[in-house]
Amino acid sequence: MDAVPANRLRVMRRRFSAAALPVHRHSLPQIALDAGLVALAYYLAYRLRFDGSSELPGQYSELFTRTILPAIVITLAALAVSGVYRRWMRYSSQREYARIAQGIALGVLGLVAFIVIFQPVLRGAEPPYSTLNAPVGVLALYGLLMLLFLVGVRFAVHAYYERPLHGYRARRDARSVLIVGAGDGGRLLLREILRNPALGYRPVGFIDDDPRKRRARVDRFEVLGTTQELSRVLDDVEPDEVLIAVPSAPGTMRARVVSACRDHGVPVRTMPTVFELLRTGGRVVRQVREIRVEDVLGREPVRMEIERVGQYLAGRCVMVTGAGGSIGSELCRQIARVGPSRLVLVDHAEDNLFEISRELVEDRHVQNAIAVLADCKEEERMREVFGEFRPAIVFHAAAYKHVGLMESNPVEAVRNNAIATRVVARVAGDTGVATFVLVSTDKAVAPATVMGASKALAEWACEAADARFEKTAYASVRFGNVLGSSGSVVPIFRRQIAAGGPVTVTDPAMTRYFMTIPEAVQLVIRAGSLARGGEVFVLEMGEPVKIVDLARDMIRLSGLEPERDIAIEIVGRRPGEKLHEQLFDTSERPIPTPAQRILRAERPALDPAWVEETFDQVGLLVLEGDAAGLASKVTELAEARAAGSDVVGAADPDARATA
Repeated sequence: MDAVPANRLRVMRRRFSAAALPVHRHSLPQIALDAGLVALAYYLAYRLRFDGSSELPGQYSELFTRTILPAIVITLAALAVSGVYRRWMRYSSQREYARIAQGIALGVLGLVAFIVIFQPVLRGAEPPYSTLNAPVGVLALYGLLMLLFLVGVRFAVHAYYERPLHGYRARRDARSVLIVGAGDGGRLLLREILRNPALGYRPVGFIDDDPRKRRARVDRFEVLGTTQELSRVLDDVEPDEVLIAVPSAPGTMRARVVSACRDHGVPVRTMPTVFELLRTGGRVVRQVREIRVEDVLGREPVRMEIERVGQYLAGRCVMVTGAGGSIGSELCRQIARVGPSRLVLVDHAEDNLFEISRELVEDRHVQNAIAVLADCKEEERMREVFGEFRPAIVFHAAAYKHVGLMESNPVEAVRNNAIATRVVARVAGDTGVATFVLVSTDKAVAPATVMGASKALAEWACEAADARFEKTAYASVRFGNVLGSSGSVVPIFRRQIAAGGPVTVTDPAMTRYFMTIPEAVQLVIRAGSLARGGEVFVLEMGEPVKIVDLARDMIRLSGLEPERDIAIEIVGRRPGEKLHEQLFDTSERPIPTPAQRILRAERPALDPAWVEETFDQVGLLVLEGDAAGLASKVTELAEARAAGSDVVGAADPDARATA
């Protein structure tokens, strides 16, 4: 506890010393140089005022001799007070030049005050004597010459450090680079290349979409066109590489650049964001990173102010199940920013739970995160956890996601994805949870796999629980693949490319919807605020992406060529795997919501009694370990629901009231 006051004391001492002595400890050579320049300016001011005569008039010669030392001291003190000596000369900018002008003005006024007060030279043969003041012309010349000398020397030093004095000479083996973006990021990248020839880059020009910059020059390099004209520019200058110097560039612009470069066989890299630079450190050019797949999906990412859309979570106890998974961990990170009273992390995987808990506490300084090791399938344990923490909002993200693995283990798939969801939803209702949000998947729509059917059952469990527990609002949020998640194809492709191939694709016509983990989680949190009971929310995922095109793009973005360097192998579809995923069932109708990129699936209500009977049948098959019977049963039920079969039954409109 004593460390905090000690740190504050050190900070206060540093601030006090900086205010008391506004001079950087490395500024002594700079002060000595300025002293010489001030003396030279004072000397030249007198010489020029008196027409360059070899000798000054008697009394003015005496005034010069007696005031040159005070002039130097007063001016240096004024410059120090103005903050000129708090920074090195090499980092001078317009702000520094303004400080110099301020210091010079104070120095000239200080010299006038010194002469008036101390009267170093008096004139007159007999009393009363009068003070001999410095001529106005001398003072004006003195100020102007000081401004010229002090600003000039700093400009020269700054120019010396910014670029070599003898011009830029690239290495013989330097790679020619075309820079996309002639703004601040492009200038920063160009400056780093020019200052460091050892990096092995030779700029050939810029690309920028601002029509005002067309044919303009940035440090003697011309803006050659826009991204729409990139194909022509690549033919003209034939660069070895293209560097995107617009870290915040929209996905559509990146897609145009990557597409044009791909057609010409030119590798592309991009500047990192400021956040990435702060995390990794180092020089700018060495931080230029490879294009990520999410950069070229051709869709603008969803960005929300999580503090605003998640305001309903502030000051309340929030529970996240599956907190160690890819979606669950990102939910914890973003919810922690809103300021819940407690954030309860539930997971049965020890390693994953430990990692997210440590990240929140040590890296993000979240002091109210509570890690709970528990299995959602165990109802007694869930009642203990809910009874102890009494959460107000629950995000249920615990689920198995790997389709192939779930096909081989249908009993565990249904037990974890469907029955566990029913257990948690029922316990949440019994303990008075206000909002329960299920993280679902597009594979629950017309499911053709056990994994998809198990998630469809999970949605039904939430809908039935909503009819039974009137004090709890249940909602499901359905979306497609998330880039980088444990079940995504992207990390598989990365590993296959790193191993030299082949990259395996099940079918050349297969497409999938993609979304980044952060934007999916933002929309899940936003959907939670819309929950009133029984809704299925669907996230707009943009246009589906062809998996084979994704594989080719990832190979090219790794600097390789598909089929030549890395083979693409078509291995055939796995059992139940669909060519195209759907976000809505045929019996569902998309309805807009007040939230951007979130739709509501309007569909016929389920009969809660039928859902309970269904889960009883499924639970019995799980207890018996009948994998074949279970896979057949859940698929039959899902198909019946999709077809609107009478076996599903219609819900009693008063079911919720009488439950």
